[in-house]
Amino acid sequence: MENVSQEDQLECIKAFQSTIRKSENALVNMTQKRNNTTLLQKRLQALYIGLAVLEKHWNQKPHQYTKEDITEVRLVLIGLFPSLESMYANSKEGSPQKTLLERRIKAFHLAVQAMDDLANA
Repeated sequence: MENVSQEDQLECIKAFQSTIRKSENALVNMTQKRNNTTLLQKRLQALYIGLAVLEKHWNQKPHQYTKEDITEVRLVLIGLFPSLESMYANSKEGSPQKTLLERRIKAFHLAVQAMDDLANA
């Protein structure tokens, strides 16, 4: 995995935490409305594991996830890139939305790299 500054590490962790919070809130709202939550639950699990993998890689923080869990959610994170990149391309230059998406994309890419490193270890 590439070398990442402390500042970038913190931004990536915050990006994951923010995305998790938003997804958890969306899950509560969808559950109350009795909407299908399968996809959101799958993505939320991928976010939890992605964050755990980064924290393990950068801060040696242990996690309980198996290689199989990690391999499965790696594909979920990769599947999010097209929509994130599309939203990024359509957002205004210099807007908070563009900055948020930039950080989120970077965080997800780094998580996938860390997952690849774990798979090859």
